[in-house]
Amino acid sequence: MRILAIIPAYNEARNITAVIEDLKSFRGDILVVNDGSTDETAAIAKSLGAEVVSHPFNLGIGGTVQTGLRYAYEHGYDMAIQFDGDGQHRGDQVFKILELVQKGEADLVIGSRTLPGGYKMGITRFIGSRIFHCLIRCLAGKAIHDPTSGFRCYGKKTIRLFSRFYTDDYPEVESIITAARNGLRVVEVPVLMRGRLSGHSSITRRKSAYYMLKVTLAMVVDAMRGRDLVGES
Repeated sequence: MRILAIIPAYNEARNITAVIEDLKSFRGDILVVNDGSTDETAAIAKSLGAEVVSHPFNLGIGGTVQTGLRYAYEHGYDMAIQFDGDGQHRGDQVFKILELVQKGEADLVIGSRTLPGGYKMGITRFIGSRIFHCLIRCLAGKAIHDPTSGFRCYGKKTIRLFSRFYTDDYPEVESIITAARNGLRVVEVPVLMRGRLSGHSSITRRKSAYYMLKVTLAMVVDAMRGRDLVGES
């Protein structure tokens, strides 16, 4: 099976070398989606042998991940891994999110930090995850404990769906609703993560209230829509 690792990256010049080197053990192809970086992210990634697609300006995480999934769809990949460019995700954990998709038992696998054996997140993010967990359970009937995790494996049906339908602003939670609404099998597995190698998260405390409100409203609207009818192979 052909596997693509998608690394969304915005000004990750200090981290991208370690991230790419960490991923080389999984024996798939590596794509860095450079989201309008103003530093040397793209040049460093190319020098390390990764494929690079660059946005002319910053689109945000949703548009960046969708670019990677569209690349995976257009190039005929069977699976795609989302692997953050800040160093939090670990290459030695990739097999955990690949396994169920490879076996045909899941269409979208989320690497969870909150299941037993997972990485312990901060209290603010933990509370937000619990709120989203409850909303997803009510709206989609899925018990996802770490819905904000960006460490994911997408199967072929999911790649096709999300290459067409993927929110551009804080997509992790809403995409679970989209997948469930289209009959895709969403599961999560415990994984180990680490803190950022350098830099800081784009979601600050000041943005948290907007984040919670926006994502909650988007989830409700998404849950009310019909199937998108593009998820079949």
